[in-house]
Amino acid sequence: MKDRLLALLWRHREPAAPARTGRPARLSVDEVIAAGIAIADADGLAAASMARVAERLGVGTMTLYTYVRSRSDLNDLMVDAVLAGRDLPGPADARPEGWKAQIQLYADRTRAMYRAHPWLSRVSTVRPPLGPGMFREREFVLSAVENAGLPIERVNEAAVAIAMFVVSAARQEGENVLLQRASGQTNDAWWQDREQFWEDWFDVEQHPTMTRVWEADGFGGGSEEQAEAAFTYGLRLLLNGIAADVSPA
Repeated sequence: MKDRLLALLWRHREPAAPARTGRPARLSVDEVIAAGIAIADADGLAAASMARVAERLGVGTMTLYTYVRSRSDLNDLMVDAVLAGRDLPGPADARPEGWKAQIQLYADRTRAMYRAHPWLSRVSTVRPPLGPGMFREREFVLSAVENAGLPIERVNEAAVAIAMFVVSAARQEGENVLLQRASGQTNDAWWQDREQFWEDWFDVEQHPTMTRVWEADGFGGGSEEQAEAAFTYGLRLLLNGIAADVSPA
């Protein structure tokens, strides 16, 4: 376990350290993290090197290492700062009425987070940084699901299912942003460039269901409209399924 990294992740919970003698610090850890996020937002995660962050802050690269030990640590700090930036309500904060509305808030803010910081879609969520941003999310989703009335031993399963669905959709939105930036082309324009495929290569007999859906205008609207409709539909079914699993009082 990286005790140094954990201390940085939870730095705002600790009491302020005694002032050091000698030359005052030129930067704060928060400034280093903010610079990394700004670079990643503009140019992608790969661009947020220690050298690039140091250059943005006007210090030498070796100076940066006195604040953050490695690029890996910086990435973890950036991720948790962005997670915390959703500002999900804590236990004592006001929140929407009803557990479904609370999950909708979580979903909306998570999707907006990936659109604003699309580089997150390049970061694995399997082993997240153990910081306040991640734990605030877990507490919020767990508490919302608990209010649905599930047995306590089922709450985590339902919360993980919700997070898997929401984050998967949000990561795809982030990937879409990155693709459009890299190609200079929207998804709809990409499909339009491939219209000839349907005339020359698409086999109606081998794809009868797709053909019926197409003829019924089931693929109507642009790609973003389709994705939004699918997400809304899927989340509603998931939450209704969890509600149906609640044992009668």
